[in-house]
Order: sequence, then structure tokens, then C-alpha cells
Amino acid sequence: MDRFIIRGGRPLHGDITIGGAKNAALKLLVAGLLTSERLILSNVPRIDDIATMRDLLTQHGMTVEAVNGDDSTLCISGTITNTEAPYDIVSKMRASILVLGPLLARCGKARVSLPGGCAIGTRPVDMHLRGLEALGAEITLENGYINASAPNGLTGDRIALPFASVGATENLMMAATLAKGRTEILNAAREPEMADLAACLNAMGAQITGAGTGHIIIDGVEALHGAEHHIMADRIECGTYACAAAITGGDLRLIGGQAEHLGAVIRTLEEAGVEVSEEDNALRVRRTGPLRGVDIMTEPYPGFPTDMQAQFMTLLSVAEGASMLTETIFENRFMHVPELVRMGARINVHGSSAIIRGVKLLSGAPVMATDLRASFSLILAGLAAQGETTLSRVYHLDRGYEAVERKLAACGAQIERIRE
Repeated sequence: MDRFIIRGGRPLHGDITIGGAKNAALKLLVAGLLTSERLILSNVPRIDDIATMRDLLTQHGMTVEAVNGDDSTLCISGTITNTEAPYDIVSKMRASILVLGPLLARCGKARVSLPGGCAIGTRPVDMHLRGLEALGAEITLENGYINASAPNGLTGDRIALPFASVGATENLMMAATLAKGRTEILNAAREPEMADLAACLNAMGAQITGAGTGHIIIDGVEALHGAEHHIMADRIECGTYACAAAITGGDLRLIGGQAEHLGAVIRTLEEAGVEVSEEDNALRVRRTGPLRGVDIMTEPYPGFPTDMQAQFMTLLSVAEGASMLTETIFENRFMHVPELVRMGARINVHGSSAIIRGVKLLSGAPVMATDLRASFSLILAGLAAQGETTLSRVYHLDRGYEAVERKLAACGAQIERIRE
């Protein structure tokens, strides 16, 4: 398995281009199942999760091709010939569950393996299933698979989610585009990726209003057609590189970063003593003074994102004073703590909260990535540490970040990928 060698202590300066949003692109690829015509997506990130989703769509009979040889622009087309999403693909990535709604809406049936992905919590799919049942689907669980059928098609209904689940909102929104009548999703997830998905679906002929709010209305149509859509910038990648500027005492311009999608992250950075400003089509992030401890609680959007929790824990580990970080979304998302402690961080976990007492300096050490976001939190630690850090199991990182070593090295980081 590949590993990174990082030699810390160098402030980062320069420009980093933010890629297309992983959490939008995966769902937009799935939207290609909803039409028999071509869906062309641009600004697609070149990451392993996209390759996995391409494999899954191909297994359903679709063709996913690069346009003019450019993997950042993909064309999804073809005919669905298989409505089963098998374990060997679905187990690699949790977002695979999102083929369930589109397959059910288009074909009246689907057999989808229960999903995998990062081991950061149980993340049950019951909200997906109850919502689809409300639309008229018949669902059973057997031998690790979800068997769903709707021989008479789906029918709109009013669905109140007990929790503002991103995946359930997306699955139900896509399924409802082809349901008879009106569907309302109450307590819907409000992440910017919801609005991006709805914009693409509407370009395909769907009738969706309210995406990005807690109340989404979908008026079903008989069929969707082809479209072209440019994927939004990745707000989590942007926030992650903002932390890289902050922890190294550097100055980075994050090209394509959108402040409107990063409200809670920017406010927390500024509270910690980091300067953030908008410049043309970029966010400029720099730190000239000491970092200050802050308290953070993860919450559904527009609250502080759980996908930025690990990166900020690393940042706070070298801040002045004490901080408390509380995780409310996933119950198993502190697996990076022992690795940070190996590097000299002072962190104590009490249930869903971590107390972080800042130290002046971290020390390089061999560490191991445990999940996607934790991978980058350990890169951040290595960038700030004295000495050499070896990060293994970086395949987690490759699932969601493109060309990490190239982007960081171009801004002055000493980071090298050792391929094995």
C-alpha cells in the first residue's frame, strides 16, 4: 500500500485549485440512471470513489465515458440492463445505496447490497427504506441485500424525516422525480450539495423546489431527458486546505472556494485567529499570529460539518489553551485520536466529546490512516510537526482527495508518496 513521507515545519504559500465536490459528484453520476438520454457532467473530481461509482453504473448497463479524453468531464448514457448492485462494489462505498431510488423509479425493482464505506459509525439506511415505502415501494431485507419493488410505479407522499439525513434526502428526491403526483420531504438535509443535485435534475426536466431548505417539493414527471451540468466546488476540500494554511502559519489562495458554503468553518477559523477573505474567485486564508483554542460541536448544515471535525482537531492540538470538540453526527469518528497522541497531542476523549489541550509542537512519527477525513488530519499534523512523519494506508485519502501531494508540494510542503 502507498504511504506518504512528510517533513514538517514549512509554512505553505501559493495557490491551490479546489476540485469538484465529491459529495455532489457521486450523486450526480447516479442521476444518470434516471434518463435514457445523455447526462454530461463537468468538474468531476479524479478520485477513487468516482472510479467505484463508474464501475457500479457500468454494472447496471450504463456507459460512463470521458469526453475528449478528459476524466473531469464524463458522459453517462445507455440502458439499464441489471437492477442488482452487488456486494463487491457497494461494500467499497456507502454512496452506492443511492442507486436504490433511481433504479426503483425507472425499472420498478432493485436489489442493492447493504452499503460499506468508512467505519465511522453505523449510519443506518432505515430512513431511505421508510421513505421509499411511503412512496409505495415494497421492501424486504434478505441475506444482506435490500429487495425493493414497485410494479405499479411510485406515488408521491409527504415524508417527514426524523433526522436531516443527506443520503435519505438525495435518494428520495431522485426517486420522487418520476413518481406520480407531488412528494414533500420535511426536515430535508440543507447541504449545498442538495441544491446542486436539484439544479441538475431540474435541467433534466424534473420539477423540484426548495432544495437547500428543510422543505423540498417534487412534482413527478413521466420522464427525464439529457442535460449538461457543472459540479460545484468541494467545500470540504476547501476547508481542509484552509486548515493547512492555518496550522503551518502560511498564506494560501484557494481557487474556486466559495465562502457562502463555508459559513461555520470560516467563523471557527476566525475565532481561532485565522484570517479569511474573499479575492475574486478565491478564498485567501492566512495566519500571522498564534492559534487560539475554540469549542466546536458538529451539526447538520448549516452547522459545523462532521467532515471537518478531524482536521480541526489537529489544528486545535497546537492552539493556545484548551478546546472541546463534540461529535453529534457519528458515534465512531475519533479513531484518529490515538494517532495524534502518538505525535504528541494532548487529547482526552469522554464519550462524544474530546478535550484538546494545545501543545507548542507536534513530533513526527509513523501513523496510520483510519478513514477518509482522518487521513488528511494526519497530513496536517505532519505538516506542522518537527521531524518526519510516515502516513500509511493512504488509500482512504485517495477516495476523496485528488492529487494531494502535488497540490501541497507546489505550495512548499515537503511531502512524497512512496508507491508500493
